[in-house]
Amino acid sequence: MSILVTGGTGYIGSHTCVELLNAGYEIIVFDNFINSKPEAIQRTKQITNKDFKFYKADLLDRSAMEQIFTKNQIDAVIHFAGLKAVGESVEIPLRYYHNNVGGTLILCETMAKYNVKRMVFSSSAAVYGNPATVPIREDFPLSTTNPYGSTKLMIENILRDLYISDPEWSIALLRYFNPIGAHKSGLIGEDPNGIPNNLMPYIARVAARKLEVLSIFGNDYPTKDGTGVRDYIHVVDLSLGHIKALEKIMQTSGVEAYNLGTGIGYSVLEVISAFEAASGQKVNYKIAPRRAGDIPECYADSVKSKKELDWVASRDLKEMCEDSWGYINKLASFKKAGRPL
Repeated sequence: MSILVTGGTGYIGSHTCVELLNAGYEIIVFDNFINSKPEAIQRTKQITNKDFKFYKADLLDRSAMEQIFTKNQIDAVIHFAGLKAVGESVEIPLRYYHNNVGGTLILCETMAKYNVKRMVFSSSAAVYGNPATVPIREDFPLSTTNPYGSTKLMIENILRDLYISDPEWSIALLRYFNPIGAHKSGLIGEDPNGIPNNLMPYIARVAARKLEVLSIFGNDYPTKDGTGVRDYIHVVDLSLGHIKALEKIMQTSGVEAYNLGTGIGYSVLEVISAFEAASGQKVNYKIAPRRAGDIPECYADSVKSKKELDWVASRDLKEMCEDSWGYINKLASFKKAGRPL
């Protein structure tokens, strides 16, 4: 079975490619490297000892999408490609709508043309907006607090309408909470281009003395210590959730949403403390004003995923921090040896 992975050299995409290859799937990957690095291709091959096709392409390039579908027999698509920074989406919303929504429309039109009607979509807990209560279930009201979340919710609605128009489609909407961690090998992990937008790579760079200080955006939320609380999930657990969702959509039709989280909420200060314990390094931080679009608390109820996908997250915060630090150290060793990062 051959799976097209859009955005397959990114953080979650590369880890999912590893798990797909380990599970015996053939994969075709494309990415434009806007927030990833070409080295992820070779590292994925190195971890799995398996080869796969790669195309450097942009989701908005319809002719490139056509070529990929023309040249390959594709059974299903796992769709990661998209811009993903909440703060940036508030600053440049039109770019987010154009890229995330427009690119998905082109992908779906191309899939329909070549009769590929099975998709696992990378959605987000951002579609729940500011929930009235936690933990969050899939049947909670949907709303958004920022353009990034709005693009994910728009795409979910588009995919639901697509199924209504053609019941042959089978789609899993995976609502991620906050992926962190890295592969045990240290060969792949979260290494964004430029200054990180997400908490863990920023913490790791401060601990490694690559950045001076971590800004904590708000310490006056109605939470246990005033800092934002999130559900952090190991990226490998998250990737395994995609395999389970893929198995599901190959056997059914329809559109179903699934939360992928641990069900445990940790504050920013708790994550910093756990990372300091795992790394043995001090993480310098300062308190900064709240960011537009951020919410106080967000963690998952993943009962539906356990029941319908037979999936549950198994890795704890300690392991997430240890693996993130292992990846940072591996990058440092590559740099010292003069190898590509």
